[in-house]
Amino acid sequence: MTRAIPWVAVYGFGAHIKSTQKKLSILAKGKVEEYPLEEIQNLLIVGGHHLNSTTFSHLLRNGSYISFFEPDGSPLGILKPWGSTCDTTIRALQEGAPRDRYATALAQAALKSRLIAIEHIQDQQGSSLFYEGELQILHNALHNLEYMVKLDEIRRLSDLTANMYYEILSRDIPREFDFRRRTVRPQCDPINAMLSFGYAMLFGNCCVPVIGARLDPDLGILYEGSGALVQDLMASFKAQMIDGVIWSIARDSLNVGDFEITSNRCILSDNLIQNLMSSFRKSIDNQKLDCQVHNFLQALSNKEDLTILY
Repeated sequence: MTRAIPWVAVYGFGAHIKSTQKKLSILAKGKVEEYPLEEIQNLLIVGGHHLNSTTFSHLLRNGSYISFFEPDGSPLGILKPWGSTCDTTIRALQEGAPRDRYATALAQAALKSRLIAIEHIQDQQGSSLFYEGELQILHNALHNLEYMVKLDEIRRLSDLTANMYYEILSRDIPREFDFRRRTVRPQCDPINAMLSFGYAMLFGNCCVPVIGARLDPDLGILYEGSGALVQDLMASFKAQMIDGVIWSIARDSLNVGDFEITSNRCILSDNLIQNLMSSFRKSIDNQKLDCQVHNFLQALSNKEDLTILY
């Protein structure tokens, strides 16, 4: 049976990676997983692991890429078979993507995920977070996105609804934490500082399969600049994988000893950072990120509509 996801990622530290001419074996935490080499287009090594030169040779002869990342998902480098032009082919597909249509799908999924997050918090609290007319504005925006054809208009409405989302959720955060809206770096309140930390972790985890799919991470749709495509594909998961964790901590356990406010920024304590890292490792679903990236690659390759998970 052919694997749906044509890359294999090894996370953490200490795994032993071996191969024969036809099979890759990964021993990690006492468990062995095996993969036919012909089904692996890219081996993604995140963190520190054990490989030998024979494994490199078998993968490269098979036409596989080998990509290396820091433990946080930051790319380090790529080994590729001599003469490979696959990157050029995939980049051409990205450049030819129907950007307005894909931008609509990305913006709609992100907005739907945020509406679900607000609904979940309201169910927990037993009260509404919306001021009069706000829910209707968000539903109208979701409807209007379907008919927008200009990329700038889609971006503008996406930014507007994202700003509304954070302002609405701020009403459920204790006022002493001084969170009113999403701000740019450097953050001066603990909620924004935690959001930035969580989004950085999510970015690293999403960057791994983007590289695994041999996509250009900087060639985005809604976002522009360095890591734009990663930002596009992770946006619909922020509410589910990051925001919910932070809102729970803010309501239930955050206190003034967990952070320090200086003249120009908020510094999170080591204990809070460790708590966040542990929580995000549980909430960030790498299988969903793999599927998201695979959906994008399939849509490009088959010239079909884009399905975005949230």
